[in-house]
Amino acid sequence: MALVVVVSIALTVAVLVTGDGAADNLTSRGIAAHAPDYFAVGGGLMLAMIMGLATLVGFDSAANLAEEAKDAHRTVPRAIVGSVVAAAVLGMLFLIALTVAIEDVPRISASGSPVAAIMRDQLGPVMERALLVAITFAFFGAGIVTLTACARLVFAMARDGRFPAHRLMRRVNPRTQTPIPATVLIFALGVVLMVALPGAALLELITASTILPALIYGATIVLYLAVRGRLGRKKGAFDLGRFELPVAIAALVWTLAALFVLVSPREAFVSVVIVAGLLLVGGLFFLVMLTVDREALETEPGDLSEAFRP
Repeated sequence: MALVVVVSIALTVAVLVTGDGAADNLTSRGIAAHAPDYFAVGGGLMLAMIMGLATLVGFDSAANLAEEAKDAHRTVPRAIVGSVVAAAVLGMLFLIALTVAIEDVPRISASGSPVAAIMRDQLGPVMERALLVAITFAFFGAGIVTLTACARLVFAMARDGRFPAHRLMRRVNPRTQTPIPATVLIFALGVVLMVALPGAALLELITASTILPALIYGATIVLYLAVRGRLGRKKGAFDLGRFELPVAIAALVWTLAALFVLVSPREAFVSVVIVAGLLLVGGLFFLVMLTVDREALETEPGDLSEAFRP
């Protein structure tokens, strides 16, 4: 967040001082002005929106870490809402600053690294490298968050007997109070994917990792709407009150729109196939569990306070 603010301010100051860049860029169609298919369904605009939608996933990591949070019923929902607002507002301000700072729209559009090119034009090569180093650290931090959140998902499913090798994956180290086997598993899978899927294949997987959360969000909302009448209320917990149902319906509509944007471009076909394959594997595992260990699926998960006791 700090990095986004610093870069946005630096670009704005550079444009004001040098005069390079233009506010007209915000309303310009650029190289898409003479491309009639750019604004069509599945065209370039929707392909460009995939990157924007990728910034609005990951807020659920706060929920994945809820078992280790203090007063989770109040703090975790606030963290989720706060992260979405921060990503939306700061992301939009950053995009505005970048767009205004563009000196040559066709050249930047053709660049393989447009953000780096804009920073180099406005701030010079030294500042560009310094900011790219900072961005590298930011990505490392995001990777750590992803690793931690995925490990907690594996642990939670294993704790409830709903994950392969669950007796191993649910183990919690008595000294660190963390699920080390689950963390090692996620790290190992990440290394294998990075080695096995370089270049464009890895990009397809990243796009798939944007589609899959949108599906999960949508499924969660549908499930919530189906059982909301039977859910209990905790006094003092986060509550939307009378806005609860309208927000849930709006969230479902937004999720469906996001999925439409993500799967419409022709370039997303491989990613859609990856997601379909993952869903198929998950469905098969569910059927196996339903046949072999139905009790694990029908048993209520344990109390949150008991979650991380070794």
